[in-house]
Amino acid sequence: MWLPSAFLVLLCLLQLAICAEDFYKLLGIDKHASEKDIKRAYRLLSKKYHPDKNPGDATAKQKFVEVAEAYEALSDPESRKIYDQYGHEGLKQRQQGGGGGHHDPFDLFSRFFGGGGHFGHGGGQRRGPDMEVRVGVPLKDFYNGHTTEFQLEKQMICEECEGSGSADGQVDTCHACNGHGVQIKKHQLAPGIFQQVQVTCDACGGQGKTIKHKCPVCSGSRVVRKVNTFQLNIDKGAPKGMRIKYENDADESPDYVAGDLHVTLVEKEANLDEDNELRVDGTFFRRKGDDLYWKEVLSLREAWLGPWTRNLTHLDGHIVPLSRTRGQVIQPGQVERVVGEGMPKWHEDGDSVYHKTEYGDLLVEYIVVLPDQMEKGMEKDFWATWEKWRKKNGVDLMKDSGRPEGKVGNDAKDEL
Repeated sequence: MWLPSAFLVLLCLLQLAICAEDFYKLLGIDKHASEKDIKRAYRLLSKKYHPDKNPGDATAKQKFVEVAEAYEALSDPESRKIYDQYGHEGLKQRQQGGGGGHHDPFDLFSRFFGGGGHFGHGGGQRRGPDMEVRVGVPLKDFYNGHTTEFQLEKQMICEECEGSGSADGQVDTCHACNGHGVQIKKHQLAPGIFQQVQVTCDACGGQGKTIKHKCPVCSGSRVVRKVNTFQLNIDKGAPKGMRIKYENDADESPDYVAGDLHVTLVEKEANLDEDNELRVDGTFFRRKGDDLYWKEVLSLREAWLGPWTRNLTHLDGHIVPLSRTRGQVIQPGQVERVVGEGMPKWHEDGDSVYHKTEYGDLLVEYIVVLPDQMEKGMEKDFWATWEKWRKKNGVDLMKDSGRPEGKVGNDAKDEL
């Protein structure tokens, strides 16, 4: 049975409309996007999915090819018009009719960014300098692992002029140096004796090109400084000083491939208001390698007689109990090692089926606080008690020390 021709036409138009959205969705833009929007989308996505930045990732490689195909179709006004009207099938017929075909996506990348289509090599394209930045991370994020963001101001290619420096896209070859960026000048050293010196061209500043109408955003410099936001993934147990590389995210320039951004993680000092919303003791732990350190304060009675209990709240909120029964003595400065309550030991596989996270130890140092004053009655009772037991069991510390003899008091025996 034949379908009415009007219905067939409507069906074809519907299919074409669906297809026409594919490239736009792939680049994350709408059908009314400007040429500048298309270039901006390609710039971001081609760098994101480039195989050099995603080694071994077949999905990223396929995305890289598709993004190149989408940009190639939409960046040319004629092919974009055909695509909008007839979709993929229209482009296919154009290619079969000799209207151009798909190019190597690496070649397209090379023509867009310069270089040989790969990051940092090929085509003689020089590489820009790397950048170093230190990011302060609270101890709790080192312990638990955390995903956060940090901001960094860096040099970027001007989006307004796409790195040309020109408001109208017109860039001319410098007539003073013929596009070489340098000039040969003669200097007279003595009568009849000259020296030829190669100097940077004054007319174009060594660029080899001149711009009549400068871009209003970058003033013809082709680059601007902007604040960028980067995602930071902190691994559980990451060591202090750990370096994370962001490939090709250093300062940008039309003249070179961007270098790498290196982020060094440093532990920042604990801040009660900013970093301790859970009010955990662990915020003020000190870290040394895989071990954590804590100072616990005891009164004289607790240290000497007990009993006492302390519940430390760790960096993730779990409780670490500390206690002594009656009669257990704690010496000032005594250190207790609590096994397995330190930092997670960092491993590239993390806590997974391939690896189970191990922990260092928590070392608790006890600080004993002596009373600086007592009521007269209490002082009298304590003195009587000490005197009774000092005369019976006291040790002569002066005699044992080997120091010169001297009058210490009425009795040679020292305190308990």
